[in-house]
Amino acid sequence: MNGNTGYAVFFFPQALEALGEAIKPYLTSQPDGPHIFCKEIDTGGAFTEMTLVGKNAEGHEVQVELMVPGSMIRMIVSAQNESLFGFGPRVANPVVGAT
Repeated sequence: MNGNTGYAVFFFPQALEALGEAIKPYLTSQPDGPHIFCKEIDTGGAFTEMTLVGKNAEGHEVQVELMVPGSMIRMIVSAQNESLFGFGPRVANPVVGAT
């Protein structure tokens, strides 16, 4: 997630296979598995709408809206300015001045 705020959208393997080459430019490969990182997400309908932020060939920021059937999505994870996310153990930072 690299300190970004947004959502990681994971798909069922069959969905990735069905979407084929069309989905590959949007996928991020991480140890947690291939997923799409998006700035905003709207799940209110048959299609899940994702707003992605990227850069075009000239280096300008662009927004892309990607819509896929909601039944293709396995899991959505919210990422809130953390460098790591997932299911591993978390270590709490000690509070200064705590008794």
